[in-house]
Amino acid sequence: MISRVADHCFWFGRYVERAESTARLLATTHNLALDAELPPAQCWRPVIVVAGEELSFAAQVRGQGQGQSQSQSQSQSQGEGQTQTQSQGPIDDDPDAPWRDGDRIERHLTWSDDSPVSIRRSVSAARWNARQIREVVSLEAWETINELHLWLGDPSAEADWSERRFDFYRRVRSQTQLCLGLLRSTMLHDEPLDFIWLGVMLERVNQTARTLDVQHHALTSLPARHEVVETSLWLSLLRSLSGFEPFMKRNQGRVDAEAVAEFLIGEDRFPRSVAYCVRQAYERLRAIRPTDAIDLPGGRTLERLRVLDEQVRAQKGRIRGGLALHELLTTVVDETHAACVDLGRELLGH
Repeated sequence: MISRVADHCFWFGRYVERAESTARLLATTHNLALDAELPPAQCWRPVIVVAGEELSFAAQVRGQGQGQSQSQSQSQSQGEGQTQTQSQGPIDDDPDAPWRDGDRIERHLTWSDDSPVSIRRSVSAARWNARQIREVVSLEAWETINELHLWLGDPSAEADWSERRFDFYRRVRSQTQLCLGLLRSTMLHDEPLDFIWLGVMLERVNQTARTLDVQHHALTSLPARHEVVETSLWLSLLRSLSGFEPFMKRNQGRVDAEAVAEFLIGEDRFPRSVAYCVRQAYERLRAIRPTDAIDLPGGRTLERLRVLDEQVRAQKGRIRGGLALHELLTTVVDETHAACVDLGRELLGH
């Protein structure tokens, strides 16, 4: 299998998983913002941080805000006898200003071609990679991602997003999940599928670790709240990672920070937990590059994933939140990123 094909397979899997994760996170946060007793900034800032778009989005909002302020000042100075409006001050004076407009954040993470993690751009990138390897990807999987790409490019999709947002996100999730299921059920289980699923697992563990780290810190930093409200916030976090029903089947009693963190990190039977994804990524790479094949490239990446798998499993049953949790999740994010870099150098021809 040539490195070019392997590279397209790997990134096809990553982009499909990224689009599904973004749609799920936006849908959950949209509902949370409507129901929870939280200021908009506390709902939406974690979302933009998880996406890695905090600095670029804030700069974009502040830049446009300053441009609007300047144009308003010029129009007021040119007009005579106009009623003066109360000034709210420059947007830079309010650190929470960029995060208060949830609709704008949703639009940015759904439609923006400038954001590498937006739904439209992720689906477009997944479709482009699939098109490069049409001889590898099954017809059913190709048709599914191509139909989703064409729908997102149609004006009716943006109308659906504006009028029926939950249905819009559900359609994106359904189509991407259908594509992932078709890959498993219609392709040969050989190296191309191994590379696709390696991309899916590395993207998924990164999403889980980043979401849990950011949301856990945000929720535990809030002032004390009624138990019902606090429980709803933790359940929202579980829903953003498709973990609500599995968690409730495995845990009884109060839903709290420690129980949620322990489940999302150490539950190796939940397909989005950190432990499960790291182990599956390691197993996929080991199928591609066996541990005893010392003459083949990929050994550095394989060893990195093996060590990370051992680190995560060593923490099972010992998660107690706070600094230790943050350090573990930071290690997971950093090591998966490093594994992707090593993989590109060793096997994908980067």
